[in-house]
Amino acid sequence: MTPGNAGFWMSVVGTACWGICFWWMGRISAKQNHLMDQLREQGRRIEKLSKVEHDLIKEVHPQVGQIKDSMSEMIAAVKENSATQALVAKEK
Repeated sequence: MTPGNAGFWMSVVGTACWGICFWWMGRISAKQNHLMDQLREQGRRIEKLSKVEHDLIKEVHPQVGQIKDSMSEMIAAVKENSATQALVAKEK
């Protein structure tokens, strides 16, 4: 094998390695694209579920506000009754 002949074959092997590398990177890129498509679809499903959940919360929210207001009234009434009972107990 002459030095020129060895150089030729090294060039052929190097070129083949580059070809394999590009093929391999293409496969990796295709897998990444597929994964990104799956993630986009998952994101769309999560957005849809979040919107439905938000709509449900908006429906319940006025009721929560009414319950909170009535609880505030109840707490005030209990505090008033407790203070009145404490004064009556001290008078006895």
